Amino acid sequence: MENYWNAFVSAFNGSVQWTWKSIIFEVPWYTNYFWGLIAISLFVWVLEILFPWRKDQSIFRKDFWLDAFYMFFNFFMFSIAISGFYKLLEVFFKDIGITAKSLSIIDISAYPMWLQLLIFFVVLDFVQWFTHILLHRYAILWNFHKVHHSVKEMGFAAHLRYHWMENILYKPLKVFGVMILGGFEPSQAYIVHFAAIAIGHFNHSNIKITWGPFKYLFNNPVMHLYHHAYTLPKGSYGVNFGISLSLWDYIFKTNYIPEDSGTIELGFKGDENFPKDFLHQNAYGFGKPKK
Repeated sequence: MENYWNAFVSAFNGSVQWTWKSIIFEVPWYTNYFWGLIAISLFVWVLEILFPWRKDQSIFRKDFWLDAFYMFFNFFMFSIAISGFYKLLEVFFKDIGITAKSLSIIDISAYPMWLQLLIFFVVLDFVQWFTHILLHRYAILWNFHKVHHSVKEMGFAAHLRYHWMENILYKPLKVFGVMILGGFEPSQAYIVHFAAIAIGHFNHSNIKITWGPFKYLFNNPVMHLYHHAYTLPKGSYGVNFGISLSLWDYIFKTNYIPEDSGTIELGFKGDENFPKDFLHQNAYGFGKPKK
């Protein structure tokens, strides 16, 4: 039991210290996710201001500051809070003989760095795409995911507006993806993580980008806006589930872009009764599943 407690405390303190060192610039710049998130956010926000897709949308759009708080809460505060629990799980599975290599299908550690990063990016993106479908497909998960879909005006910061329970679901499945790769994460994986942040910000931004012929490979703001559409194709529980890549939606026929005006209504049926503040949104979803 003492071993578990020490692991919990060590992981929690380590997360706190790393975040603080990031804030005061005592970590390598290329792994500084605190200021990296701020830099990417400011860059995309400036592009929104200079090249707005929906020109009548305010610079400080509806719920701008709420979404800004969500960014730091989900990316740092909640990550710190649960870091110790994830370490406990790691120690527990190790004690019962399950290691990072237990589910290994391919070991990418001997590959060239560019290939390691590419495989790492593609595998983790597919895992997140599949997880995203689960969030829409099952009512108990959809009730948590409604927080993300409660956005009524789209902007870059909406990228990280999501219920804290999504952290609980996504992270173990991303770890599962790493286990498939032999339990190995490339030493330069920060490139993939920063790219995912940037792409996610662009996909939620008030900028009209489709990437031309690359739209069949990369997700984009036009495609993702329809993921947030209030009105979906009849019989559908969602469309355009791609995170960074649109590839999976085109392969599995979940793509849907009927037009590109950017003026569609966002949200979901009944969202007028959905909580508007952070605390009530994050208490939402527990108990009997709601329609």
